[in-house]
Amino acid sequence: MKLQYMQCQSQRVALAGIFVILLPSFFPNLFAPLGRSYLSTFSEWNAPKPRHLPLLEGALHHQAVSSLKGCSLTSGLPCPTKDRNPVSTLLRSLVSSLNDALPKKSEGYIQVFLDGGLNQQRMGYLSSKICDAVAVAKILNATLVLPHLEVNPVWQDSSSFPDIFDVDHFINVLKDEVSIVQQLPNEYFWSTREYYATGIRAIRIKTAPSHASAHWYLENVLPVLQSYGIAAIAPFSHRLAFDNLPSDIQHLRCKVNFQALVFVPKIRMLGGVLVNRLRRSPDRNIAAGTKYLHERTGSVDKQEPGKFVVLHLRFDKDMAAHSACDFGGGKAEKVLNSQFTDEELRNQGRCPLTPEDIGLLLAALGFSNSTRPLYLASHKVYGGEARISTLRKLFPLMEDKKSLASADELAEVDGKASVLAAIDYYVSMQSDIFISASPGNMHNALVGHRAYINLKTIRPNMVLLGQLFLNRSMTWSEFQQAIQNGHKNRQGQERRSNPYIHILLLIACVELNEYDRRL
Repeated sequence: MKLQYMQCQSQRVALAGIFVILLPSFFPNLFAPLGRSYLSTFSEWNAPKPRHLPLLEGALHHQAVSSLKGCSLTSGLPCPTKDRNPVSTLLRSLVSSLNDALPKKSEGYIQVFLDGGLNQQRMGYLSSKICDAVAVAKILNATLVLPHLEVNPVWQDSSSFPDIFDVDHFINVLKDEVSIVQQLPNEYFWSTREYYATGIRAIRIKTAPSHASAHWYLENVLPVLQSYGIAAIAPFSHRLAFDNLPSDIQHLRCKVNFQALVFVPKIRMLGGVLVNRLRRSPDRNIAAGTKYLHERTGSVDKQEPGKFVVLHLRFDKDMAAHSACDFGGGKAEKVLNSQFTDEELRNQGRCPLTPEDIGLLLAALGFSNSTRPLYLASHKVYGGEARISTLRKLFPLMEDKKSLASADELAEVDGKASVLAAIDYYVSMQSDIFISASPGNMHNALVGHRAYINLKTIRPNMVLLGQLFLNRSMTWSEFQQAIQNGHKNRQGQERRSNPYIHILLLIACVELNEYDRRL
C-alpha cells in the first residue's frame, strides 16, 4: 500500500513539473507582465530552416560562378577615400577648438551610477552616458567622480570603468575642461552605492527627468552641491537633453566620445592580435584543439596587409522577443500584445535582421565567399549555431574571437561580456568596412566614430529589406538589383546636409530611424 502511494506521488510530481513547463505555452497572457513578448525555451532548441530558400540557392549559385577582382572588397562598391567627408573634417576642428579654461574652484563632487553594463548592445549606450556625465559636470562646474557601472542583471557582468577604459588617459585628455577624480576624498567615504540603496538621502538625485535641460541641472542639482559639497545622480540614464545645449557642451561630448574614451592596454593588445591575424594571408594553418593560427615569420610578415570586413550581428533572444516580429519559431515562439502584425512591422523596417537575412544582403551587395575574412562581432545569437549556419554557408571564411584566438588568450577575458564587447568594438574600428545587422546603440556609436575618422560603414536599408523579404516570388537577380539600387547612398559617402546638425546626431547616438529621418 505504501509503495503504491509513493508511486502515485511520483506521478503527481512528474505531471506537475510538465504542467509548469507547458503553462506559458497554453496560457501566455498570464506572463504578459514579464514583457511585451515571450519566447519559449523550445524555440532555442528548434532553430527554423532557412526562410528564403530560393534566394539562398540563388546567392550560392551566383557566388559559385563569379569572382570579384580589384582592390575593393565588394563588387561595385568604391574603396573609401580620405579627407572628403565635410562632417568629419568639421568635427575634428570643433573638438580641437575647445579652450574654455577650467574654473579654479569646483562647486562639489558629482557621482553618477550608470546602469546597463557594457555588452554588445550597450556599448554605444554606455559611452553616450559617460559623455553626458562629463557634460553635466561641466555645466555645474563640478568635479566628476569616475562613473560607477552597475552590475548588469542579464549578463551578470561586474566590470568596472577601469576594467574597460584607460583611466589616466581619460582624466588627462579632459583635464583642461573638467576636473575628474578616481575616488572621493576621505571625508565622503560613506557615499557609496550601498548607502543610497538603504534609504532616502538628501544628496541623491533620483528624479531627473529623461532628457533634462542644462537649466534643470542648474536649478535642481547645483543647490545640492552648494549645500553638501556632493550630489549623486542615480539612476543616470538618458538624463541630459540632446538639443538646445550650448555649443561648447556639444563639442565636449564629442571630445569625450572620440578622444577621451580609450580602451585599456590589454583590450587594445588582444584586439590588435585579432586584427593582425585577420589581415594576414588567407592560407591559414588550422590546428586542432585550442590553437587556431600558426604564428608565421619571414616572408609572410612582409606581405601587404589584407582587408577585412566586420559584421555586427545583433540578434540576441531578448532583442528578438521585444521586437514582436516572427522569426520562424512556430508555436514555440509567442509574441504578445503587439500593436502591429509581423507584416506591418517588416514593412516599417522594424524587424531585426536574422543571420540569414544579413547574409543575403551581403551576397547581394557583392561580397564573395572567397574574399578576405568576414569577422563576426556578436555575443550570443538567438537560436545558437543553427541560426548562423546559413550565414556560414554563404561566407565559409567567417571568423570570430573563438576561431582567431587561442584558449589561453581568451582565458583572461572569458565570461566578461563587457571586455569581449570592447574587443569587438576595437576590431570593428580597425576594419576596412563595417556593417551592422540592425540599428542600435553599438551601431550608432561605431557609425559616428568611423565617420569621425572617415571609414566606410554600410547602413542596411531596413524598410527596403523588410519589404523585399516579404516577397516570396522574387528571383535572386531581382533581389540583387533591388538591394544594390537601395544601398547606393548608404555606404559612408559624402552627404549634402547641414554638417553641424549631422554632428549633433552622431554625438547624441540617437536611434538610426531618427538619424535617417533628419538627413
